[in-house]
Amino acid sequence: MIKLTCRGFEVQKRVALAISRGTQASSRNWEISIASDGIEGFGESAEFSIPHTAQTFDHLGIELSRAASIVSSYEPWQRESIHGALVARGIASSAIAGIDMAIWDWCGKAIGLPVWKLLGVSQSLSVPTSVTIGIQSPESAQRRWMQWLELGVVRAVKVKMGSPEGIRADQAMFEALEAVLPSSIHRSVDANGGWSVPDAIAMSRWLAERGVDHIEQPTEPSDLEALAQVHRGSSLPIMADESCRTSRDIPVLVGRCSGINIKILKCGGLTEGLRMIHTARAHGLKLMLGCYSQTSMGNTAANSLGSLVDYIDLDSHLNLKDDPFVGCRFDDGYLINRDLPGLGVTHA
Repeated sequence: MIKLTCRGFEVQKRVALAISRGTQASSRNWEISIASDGIEGFGESAEFSIPHTAQTFDHLGIELSRAASIVSSYEPWQRESIHGALVARGIASSAIAGIDMAIWDWCGKAIGLPVWKLLGVSQSLSVPTSVTIGIQSPESAQRRWMQWLELGVVRAVKVKMGSPEGIRADQAMFEALEAVLPSSIHRSVDANGGWSVPDAIAMSRWLAERGVDHIEQPTEPSDLEALAQVHRGSSLPIMADESCRTSRDIPVLVGRCSGINIKILKCGGLTEGLRMIHTARAHGLKLMLGCYSQTSMGNTAANSLGSLVDYIDLDSHLNLKDDPFVGCRFDDGYLINRDLPGLGVTHA
């Protein structure tokens, strides 16, 4: 039987991140432990807020307490049944994700294999992770890029747009970045639903001329017709993020976008993330792995799926002052999972 316990903690960002919906400088997360048969698996649940959904730290604490009584009658090997029971009881997705991570970690430790090997995927990835530059002044954006270079080689950058000041401000910030970005770097843009349809189409043409690869969530997430209009008129591929939460959302998005962004806290863990990958591939969609305010724990778990997707945007742990965990390493622009049993995450 499973004993679930959790511990709350707070982490501080090195640089606050501003997007179209607001600015965040810190995050309160939960460390989750699954104990059974003398083995302990760990996971992470982090607060996040997107349109029509807010999973706060306090709310997640209540949800994890509810979940503890649900999972207590299962064995950790019953991962699919546990996930189904938590979904059926309406447990918040971030709480489910943390429990699901801990179960995968437990299973890997029980048989002495890394989770990425259990999944049958590669440890050394061919997809670099992007680093994020939030909405800010042109001069600040340039400084933020130089700060990212303190990590070493950076191969991909994602620029947040949808400024409250309008697309002229977005363009000014991007033009400033163009002056300092290497020509070889992979560039993408995320508007976080901050544009109108006409602005999104106009920006797609403007950004295509500047070597941007794709645009993420250009319009308000619940307006799928607006997303479809942008997709039809865009000069760049359109990736849906907040418009796509679980595998059930994918069929209706076919023809309305070019791909989806999978976030394990949004969908409910690796188990549902795998379903999303297979569902999206069956419909010919591209795939991205993204994050909220995860530490190395959450991003290492997500990176276990890294060799199955086209784009990786798992950089939140790289922007922490006080990450309490050690997981996948940042090497030459890539995230490489450790060859350790389970998720391969240890306490710092």
